[in-house]
Amino acid sequence: MRYLGKSLKHTIRTYMLILTESTPKTCKYIFVTGGVLSSVGKGVVTASIGKMLQARGYSVTVIKVDPYLNVDCGTMNPYQHGEIFVTEDGGEIDLDMGHYERFLDVNLSKDQNITTGQIYLTVIERERRGEYLGRCVQIVPHITDEIKRRIYVVAERSSVDALLVEVGGTVGDIEGLPYLEAIRQIRLEKGYDNTLFVHVALVPVLDVTGEEKTKPLQHSVNELRRIGIQPDIIVARCSRMIGEEAKAKIALFGTIPREAVFCSYNLPVVYQAPIMLDEQGMGDYICTRLKLGSRKADWGRWKEIVDSMLNAKYRVKVALCGKYTSLADSYVSILEALKHAGGVLSTKVEIDLIEAEVFEEESGKLCILDSYDGVIVPPGFGHRGTEGKIAVANYAREKDIPFLGLCFGFQMAIVAFARYVCGLDGANSTENDPDTPHPVLDLMPEQRGVEYIGGSMRLGAYPVKLKPGTLLHSLYSQDIVYERHRHRWEVNPKYWSILESHGMIFSGVSLDGGRIEAFEIPDLRFYVGTQYHPEFKSRPGRPSPVFYGFIKSCLSRVMEAEVEALKL
Repeated sequence: MRYLGKSLKHTIRTYMLILTESTPKTCKYIFVTGGVLSSVGKGVVTASIGKMLQARGYSVTVIKVDPYLNVDCGTMNPYQHGEIFVTEDGGEIDLDMGHYERFLDVNLSKDQNITTGQIYLTVIERERRGEYLGRCVQIVPHITDEIKRRIYVVAERSSVDALLVEVGGTVGDIEGLPYLEAIRQIRLEKGYDNTLFVHVALVPVLDVTGEEKTKPLQHSVNELRRIGIQPDIIVARCSRMIGEEAKAKIALFGTIPREAVFCSYNLPVVYQAPIMLDEQGMGDYICTRLKLGSRKADWGRWKEIVDSMLNAKYRVKVALCGKYTSLADSYVSILEALKHAGGVLSTKVEIDLIEAEVFEEESGKLCILDSYDGVIVPPGFGHRGTEGKIAVANYAREKDIPFLGLCFGFQMAIVAFARYVCGLDGANSTENDPDTPHPVLDLMPEQRGVEYIGGSMRLGAYPVKLKPGTLLHSLYSQDIVYERHRHRWEVNPKYWSILESHGMIFSGVSLDGGRIEAFEIPDLRFYVGTQYHPEFKSRPGRPSPVFYGFIKSCLSRVMEAEVEALKL
């Protein structure tokens, strides 16, 4: 071009720029599968891959595939599935979506959680409408085509550099076979350079010998290859970093280069995972394999966040009194929100999960809460454990222990206040006792006569108007906030005045003022309840204001106690 005139050079460069900008972005598809057992850590690996790409300036989004037949997980008991995560647009979805949102700081939509129930429902409805024109409807191509269609829709709508798809379950599960066939077809349709298969499988360590056993992983990879998928990357999930011998064996029997084997091992803070994998070379390998270009990762801010969680100066103890406490995943977003708040306050938050029913069996056990710096009563459904939650809420109020009630916990704190402060004997929610003489919580009018319980609650983000001069208003520093909801019952308007007359302040209401969203008791250190779920929008380095205020209050209580001890 040095022999061309300046104006012609400028014209050519302009046309080249226009051509480049008008060319549609080629989306890269990264599929993450799992082997040996479920809950192996695919969600964290998937989120970590997304974070490694983000750190290099690439845009990403995520889809989670759940092969179960439910349309969504909203009707499942947390013991079956763990926490039900709620999106801005009202999706009741897999808890891994919470990992994605927290790691990537994005809001995902409900169509980014694909279930077998959704796929079959759509295909059968089309068949009933005659859309298949007399064809025999089959797994291949009709089910697999619908799976691919949904994946492509998200990719096109998002217009990202990379779309990550985590296939739930374990390779070999009969429910997951159509999804594996669909992603095999996507490799054929989109090409080798635009698709990547990542397989995560367990490498157990024998207690007796301390030996790392790769055989389960090898069998898992063989099963994946039998289905028609050769993994491009293998991530060994282990309690510790695996040795070179194990890596070499995995590479040999997995038929992949040695540099394509990585290890995801146990960490003190889960947010270390992307950095840990990147230090092994995974980020660079993915970019090279997908021909994304060579970019240096910027981990500055993320490392600051991780370091704040690792190097805490202070410590607080929090009791979480719920009804699904034998499975920590039932409350994963709450646990993470507490860590986020602790991180910015340089505080390690130690959390004990306590079964609420123990306080029904022996009310004298409530005194164990005296050893905690704060108490949380979390969400839940059904009558079991409710009297224990009410007792905990009342005890925290009487002892002025920082208290946070979330959704159902908010409702049970209202019941406790109605009984023990307002003097309304037998007050309850009609969910727990339809014949209560004082229904301080009642079914929302629009919920009466609901036939299908799946997906019919008040779901998703709604505006909450905060009352000026209240604690919540000072924490948010806003008049109106948007928070996510998941409930059918609400504070009965007939009891608003009596609750307020006894000192309760309704610090958050719906935009039209017709629904109570939050309360607080101003004379106490921190006694707050929210009908909404602030935990779902908490992020590392940017905690939910509610959780920040709660942990700050817990820390203040600790410091005051230390000062008093020094005086003695």
